[in-house]
Amino acid sequence: MLISHQRGAGHPRNIVRADRRSTWLGQAIFDQTSGASCFPSDHGRNVHEPHRRPECQHRRSLCKRQHRPKVLGLFLLVLTCVLSCSRSENPQATFDHTYKIFLHGDLKQSQDEAYQECRRLRDSSPEWAWKFRILEAESLLWRGMYAQVLTTLNSPLTRPDNKNSMIEILAIEGVAHARLHQFSEAEEKLGQAIQMCHVSSEVTCGDVIRAYGILAIQHGQIDAAKHFFEQSLEFARVHNEQFLKATALLNLGLTSLREEHFDEAIDWTDSAYQASTALGAGDIVQSALGNLGWAYYNLGDSEKSLELSLEAEKHTSQAGNAIDELYWITNIGYIYADLGDLVRAKDSYLKALDLATKIGGKQGIYNALRALALVSVESGQSEDARKYSDDAIVIARADSNRLDELYPLLVKGLIAAQSHDSAEAERIFREVEWDPNVNLSLKWRAEHALARLYEDEGLSARADHEYRAALATFEAARSLLKRNDSKLPFSSNASHIYGDYIHFLVKAGKANEALQVADYSRARTLTEGLGLLKKGASSTPDPIDAQQIARRVAGNVLFYWLGEKQSYLWAITPQATHIFPLPPAAAIDTAVLRYRKVLLGPQDVFENCDEGIALYKMLVAPARSLLRKNRQVIIVPDGSLNGLNFETLIVPTPKSHYWIEDVVISTASALRLLAAFHGTTNVRAGKLLLFGDAVAPNNDYAQLPKAAVEMESVGKHFPTAMQQVFTHTQANPTAYLAAKPEDFSYIHFVAHGTASRLSPLDSAIVLSKATAEDDSFKLYARDIIHHPLHADLVTISTCYGAGARAYSGEGMVGLSWAFLRAGAHNVIGALWEVSDTSTPQLMDELYRELKEGKRPNSALRDAKLSLLHSSTAFHKPFYWAPFQLYTGS
Repeated sequence: MLISHQRGAGHPRNIVRADRRSTWLGQAIFDQTSGASCFPSDHGRNVHEPHRRPECQHRRSLCKRQHRPKVLGLFLLVLTCVLSCSRSENPQATFDHTYKIFLHGDLKQSQDEAYQECRRLRDSSPEWAWKFRILEAESLLWRGMYAQVLTTLNSPLTRPDNKNSMIEILAIEGVAHARLHQFSEAEEKLGQAIQMCHVSSEVTCGDVIRAYGILAIQHGQIDAAKHFFEQSLEFARVHNEQFLKATALLNLGLTSLREEHFDEAIDWTDSAYQASTALGAGDIVQSALGNLGWAYYNLGDSEKSLELSLEAEKHTSQAGNAIDELYWITNIGYIYADLGDLVRAKDSYLKALDLATKIGGKQGIYNALRALALVSVESGQSEDARKYSDDAIVIARADSNRLDELYPLLVKGLIAAQSHDSAEAERIFREVEWDPNVNLSLKWRAEHALARLYEDEGLSARADHEYRAALATFEAARSLLKRNDSKLPFSSNASHIYGDYIHFLVKAGKANEALQVADYSRARTLTEGLGLLKKGASSTPDPIDAQQIARRVAGNVLFYWLGEKQSYLWAITPQATHIFPLPPAAAIDTAVLRYRKVLLGPQDVFENCDEGIALYKMLVAPARSLLRKNRQVIIVPDGSLNGLNFETLIVPTPKSHYWIEDVVISTASALRLLAAFHGTTNVRAGKLLLFGDAVAPNNDYAQLPKAAVEMESVGKHFPTAMQQVFTHTQANPTAYLAAKPEDFSYIHFVAHGTASRLSPLDSAIVLSKATAEDDSFKLYARDIIHHPLHADLVTISTCYGAGARAYSGEGMVGLSWAFLRAGAHNVIGALWEVSDTSTPQLMDELYRELKEGKRPNSALRDAKLSLLHSSTAFHKPFYWAPFQLYTGS
């Protein structure tokens, strides 16, 4: 029995990212004379090779080597010394130059230059030599070379008299010891530093505060760490220390990650990214990118996480930052595992383990071991999983870090379940579930594992209880999120729990109950925003009368659930609900992808109709006997079906034809939305808000030649007094937001559109510029949702108005979703590019039908049929099928 790599089942993600960020935090913890930093962003050059220099830590003179070099080495040393002496005699200018390199994130170079200057100044200016030695040590620290940091600073010579320098040295040593998990030594060094700060406050005391935060992170004391990082942020603001400020922000993001407050983590980390970008601190920038990647991974957004993590890893590999490199590699491994590529995932973990072992990073070693334990158990390699989990537990126990111990302990429970040792598996899962140190994500994974264990043993009542417990714990975690951006992908974290529970209920003959659970998982953010679903942590859905919904919409509902092993179709009629088994999600996804290529290709679909027929037989034919000619069918899609226009499916008999010719089709995100179905008014009684024919804002968005024609074809169906039109420069985002869109029954846009896959709420309608700002021409989805609507119909006559990405449970998210979220009752959006030549004709027909009193779904269908039955090229689905009607409340 396995708990899938769904958002981290048993993964060390939070710890990984958290500790590791603490990692870089730890590194950044030490500001130098110029205001050091807290981010280890060296980009991984030859970190594995032994250090070639004794790090300026010499016995007699400050930079004297301990070992006698060969003749060639001596010659090179002399040459280097000559070159050094020819440089500027101004050590401050040289230090500023070297520190700038350090700040930029070129850690290997800053380390080398600091070493050379330390040697050059060892006799003439010991105080400056110490400053360069400290900078060299800090560069090493950020590279994750903790033992070499201590060796570099461990000189028999008298330490500098300068108090700032001494505080810096102690802070760096404290963090190095902490990262090596030498906690008593770390506390001793930081205790000495804080005593010096009590005597008189120095600028570098901010570094000591931050170092205490890093030590607390290593101990697993998140509340204490957060307190120290908040203090370091306040210190930075009072003393105007911008680098310390950026590191404090990043560290606060880390503590939020450890607490699983992902919204908060993104806010703190994004602030760190902005601050470090303005400062030119490249290492902090990449650390922020990597931490954002980890936050989005935990939110369930693997696609965005992978992009950010790969970008961060690229930077570290260029800069020689071993510690960050190994963490980004580990995180990328989690994403691969989440995508089902366990081989690449394990390769990433092994690479991270090798790197962590070479630099002696205990937390990195632990993170890699924990990840390897999980991927091994999921690959069925029980012995490897047992060894890796045992090794990880040893590290966690040595550090007295109970939370770190729970993750590999859960893996041991999974191993026991695989070995059919049910008693041991149950004991371990219960231990994890009820441990006072457990976090919510680990708790729901343990409960999910228990549910699967009881299901396998035939203990149905206990399995049902644990499934509900897991979902309740998940909902408790979801309730902590505040932002739509975070809530949208988060549902994917529970996709395996919902999938397993629905399959369990169907097998138990509880198909209607399974439908209730499936609908409860759908469109959570949308329905909560519309007030159709109570916010909270309940796992018990409100009862839904499916037959009453079918009667309310005067048609049938086809509700789909795509599962890993088995998919289902619920066909709901006014009289009964029927369930049909469908192929696994992978088979359906492949068929949908193939057919979309046919629809968007140059050939006539009927020249290659096998794909369309196959999909019809797979998705619709099982319920065909329940569907009546020319009646309404509402599709509630799932997964890849969100990107499929069911109207284009080909009915094979008696004569092959598109399914649109048999039924009136529209799309909804959940049954709850249909339960609140709102009828539409007649065009004559409704006001029109019309936007379009905007001035091209730049070369990326050309003027639409037919925009004015389409606007005229729409406007002519409304009395002049009942319409408000914005064109040219007036058609800008500010004008829309100020036009009181809530007063209009019909809203229509004729414009370019953008759909963002990684940030769907950054999808936008492209209008005229409102101000001189670069993006003032974009009406963003995130702005649309904050302006409540009562419109019967919003038509987005743009490319990809429906969006470019479907979230698990939430459906397609983009402009159409945003208008539904704002309160529109129906929205027409496009699944792909739209033609500027055919669209005016389609819209003219649409509004003509609306004027005749037809509902939006019937009106749109008739408009499409007018193109389909024409003798022009517009009969191809490419021209009429992109537009899809989404039914809201």
